[in-house]
Amino acid sequence: MLVVCAVLWPFFFTNAGAADGEKSAYDEYTAVLSRFVDDNGLVDYAGLRKERAPLDVFVDRLAREDRSVYDGWPAAEKIAWWINAYNGLTLRAVIDHYPIKGGVAPGADYPQNSIRRIPGVWDKLEFDVMGTKMTLDHIEHKILRAEFEEPRVHAALVCAAVSCPPLRREPFTGAGLDDQLEDQVRRFLARGGSFRIDREKNAVHLSSIFDWFGVDFAGFAGAVPVAGGLGAKEKAVLGFVASYLEGADRDYIASGEYTVAYTPYDWTLNER
Repeated sequence: MLVVCAVLWPFFFTNAGAADGEKSAYDEYTAVLSRFVDDNGLVDYAGLRKERAPLDVFVDRLAREDRSVYDGWPAAEKIAWWINAYNGLTLRAVIDHYPIKGGVAPGADYPQNSIRRIPGVWDKLEFDVMGTKMTLDHIEHKILRAEFEEPRVHAALVCAAVSCPPLRREPFTGAGLDDQLEDQVRRFLARGGSFRIDREKNAVHLSSIFDWFGVDFAGFAGAVPVAGGLGAKEKAVLGFVASYLEGADRDYIASGEYTVAYTPYDWTLNER
């Protein structure tokens, strides 16, 4: 059973499996998401910056989590925790630099209010997590991608850009992880910039996320067999995408008789 200590700051977990205990461990983060994120996954950063206390408490708890306790959690609970950590720390990085000014960091190709204007936001800016200094890149690439075979996390990690998946208005939990990730994938694919079939031009447009992290979808190469002369990465990614489609769209993807194009990423801040 998951137990939350009401006196100490850390949200210690004991035996995994009690959804109520796990959810209550994310009370402050839940309050942030429900208040400052809208139904489209956009964030009221100005409001969050003014009323940042719940987010700061959540970030403090990430720092104080007990690694030895974490080691005893099931995989789903660990994945949920790291997704919440990544998304919560991204919010923290933005409000710590908000409003983002165009001249803060180089990159003339990026919008003036882009997270990419924050120097070293992914690979230099460090946070205390379980008593260890780590970056957002470390969480994404050295933990979530390296330790867990769960490509659906790419529909859940939100890097504060318009082309990112929508930020969920609730924390991820071990008990609900599979349903939450399935919902996130469907919401992500429903966006025109993430996936679109153009039958007139005989082309399939995909989010750049599928280009950058295509290797993570290798396990889906045979989920829906994709014919044609596409490369192994595209076949795996499209097998994954097609598994969420039905009817004519699914058949079209399986045919492989089209070109694949990756949609340019919109790095504008995902601001409400």
